[in-house]
Amino acid sequence: MVTVLVLLIAIVPCSHFEQRAEAFSNQVVQQGAVGDDVIELQSRLQYLGFYNGKIDGVFGWGTYWALRNFQYEFGMKVDGLAGQQTKAKLVKASKYHKEHVKKNINEGKKFTHYGGTDINKQGGGTAAPKNNQSGAQGNKPSGTQGNNQGANQQGANQPAPKQQAAPSKVTAANTPNGFSQNDIQLMANAVYGEARGEPYEGQVAVAAVIINRLESATFPNTVSGVIFEPLAFTAVADGQIWLTPNETARKAVLDAINGMDPTGEATYYFNPDTATSSWIWGRPQIKKIGKHIFCK
Repeated sequence: MVTVLVLLIAIVPCSHFEQRAEAFSNQVVQQGAVGDDVIELQSRLQYLGFYNGKIDGVFGWGTYWALRNFQYEFGMKVDGLAGQQTKAKLVKASKYHKEHVKKNINEGKKFTHYGGTDINKQGGGTAAPKNNQSGAQGNKPSGTQGNNQGANQQGANQPAPKQQAAPSKVTAANTPNGFSQNDIQLMANAVYGEARGEPYEGQVAVAAVIINRLESATFPNTVSGVIFEPLAFTAVADGQIWLTPNETARKAVLDAINGMDPTGEATYYFNPDTATSSWIWGRPQIKKIGKHIFCK
């Protein structure tokens, strides 16, 4: 029996145990829960831009609505419970810098955990005031926009109210047309991951497609929802979304936000040299920019 156990341990890669140690426990995480699972849940939701409250390990209303919005925009059952399927989707779509989060919590410091922003610039500030509960900001209904996996769902699958964005800490930053710095950074990541080899017009075009989707009732109504919608962008699927974007990608995003749209209001694009889907080839084509064909 001892020999069999030794063989099993030798066969299973160490990375498997490391991944389990860094991920959620097997428990369903729900409102009222406290502890490490909630800390990881809040951190991953904030990484994707859904949660703007304090990461404190207390599953309050702010965490609940952020989780519902994540479930809705990723085409999942909307129940506000972090079960196995929801946790697996979160782990796949986000990162969790555990040491950064735990260190700042233990030291009582203010910090954030947004994706697309240097993690070393999101912590180490002054100690946070005590009794600052998460989810203290007011909530607003998110409207009737849905995504292409559940635009007409009703009842439990309605989108949750959106949290108000936390005040920006970068006093000199410009956030045009209501886009947060996190939105701009995430779009720059997407543009760089999808089109860094394209001419500048082609990079603006990719950013314009994201914005056109935001303005369409067919797609999610947040930047993170559009970009991380399942199967929407190749850069998300292959991990290039997390490459560090250059200033050209960021400028392309700002130009698109300010109204530049070389695509003619396209909501889709594809590379004809690599696309094999008959569905995308069947979309009404508008124009070709660089290597991409832009469609309605």
